[in-house]
Amino acid sequence: MYNKKFVVRKSKLTGSVKVSGAKNSVLRLLAASVLFDKDIELSNYPSNLLDVKIHEDMLRYLGKEINVEDEKATISQSGKLKTNLEWHDRSIRNTLLILGASVAKYGYGRVPLPGGCKLGERKFDIHIDVLESLGAKVFEDGDYLVAESNGRLIGNDIKLRMRSTGATENAILASCLAKGVTNIYNPHIRPEIIDLIKFLNNSGAKIKAYGQERIEIHGVESLSQVRHTVMADNMEALTWVILATMTKSEIKIENFPFKDLEVPLIHLRESGVKLYRSEDKAIVAFGDCYPVEISTGPYPGINSDMQPLFAAFSACCNGTSHIIDLRFPGRYAYGEEMSKMNISTSVVGDLFVVEGSKSILGSEVKALDLRAGIALLMLGLVAEGETIIHDSWQIKRGYNNILDKLVRLGCCVKEID
Repeated sequence: MYNKKFVVRKSKLTGSVKVSGAKNSVLRLLAASVLFDKDIELSNYPSNLLDVKIHEDMLRYLGKEINVEDEKATISQSGKLKTNLEWHDRSIRNTLLILGASVAKYGYGRVPLPGGCKLGERKFDIHIDVLESLGAKVFEDGDYLVAESNGRLIGNDIKLRMRSTGATENAILASCLAKGVTNIYNPHIRPEIIDLIKFLNNSGAKIKAYGQERIEIHGVESLSQVRHTVMADNMEALTWVILATMTKSEIKIENFPFKDLEVPLIHLRESGVKLYRSEDKAIVAFGDCYPVEISTGPYPGINSDMQPLFAAFSACCNGTSHIIDLRFPGRYAYGEEMSKMNISTSVVGDLFVVEGSKSILGSEVKALDLRAGIALLMLGLVAEGETIIHDSWQIKRGYNNILDKLVRLGCCVKEID
């Protein structure tokens, strides 16, 4: 699986595509399942994401039963879960959330140190601070991280020193079953967080968000059976919008999360994208690509995951674009891969500069991470000649049924060994 590659040729898109359930939401919901004895049913479930499959295998190892049929997953268990995740396959950063849920539910958790995309300094000390604030003892054990507590965690005021999505999620999970009241100050309120809160509240949790100021949680003793529809993936939706414009195509995008993408769509419309709304569908018509000037930031702004997509868009512009990533400075290594396709990029301090290319050329490149990989695939669909993208598994980590969807839209793309 990890040796495969995508072969891509210049294509035009036509037809309709449906946005799948969000990777950045469903992984959190899967981690939250550790808090439950009762059954969980998830619809709009992106079952073919590689990161989802890894997470399912982790949960099965711990003792969960997971049945997937089409776009619905049922998660159940009989008896107490294991709390020591001995794992030797590829890891994902979500192990930190499994740790928080395990110590909250069972008083102990041991998980492999987090994996996922390597985006510069992504330390986990803020997660340790969260769990220790609630009374857990946390320490490293070789390549594993351990958290333990004497009985239930204790509610407390948690003051996050930075707006971290993962730390906010871990604080929510760990506080659900804690004794007393927890207030999470300076949380990162974004759509995936709201989806997690909705899911937990529907199962009996008592969580209330007060904007970006704080989240208040009254601990409960247990959570009940729940059914939940996973929110649409805003990153996938944005990908289709940008790709349709780059390839000068017209497509219809179903299950489109307009409310989650207001700021990025403003920038894209100002840069030549023609996007029309029809209920929950978006129609992208023939548009142009004008240079962008963007800076990443907390929701509702342009997040760090979006900047490689904007970089691919910028390569099709007639002019120079400037991108600055304030969350992960230096997340521009994919610029070297873009240069192999006759695209001029440079890094000036924390600024990423992309020169629009009148002649993007197919080449042999490598997907360094999930979003860098999809950016290269997008460029391959406008390049002259053939583009070979190594480590195609990186793209399939976060784009559900990506190959099938591209082919149905008329793209010339295949995966080979």
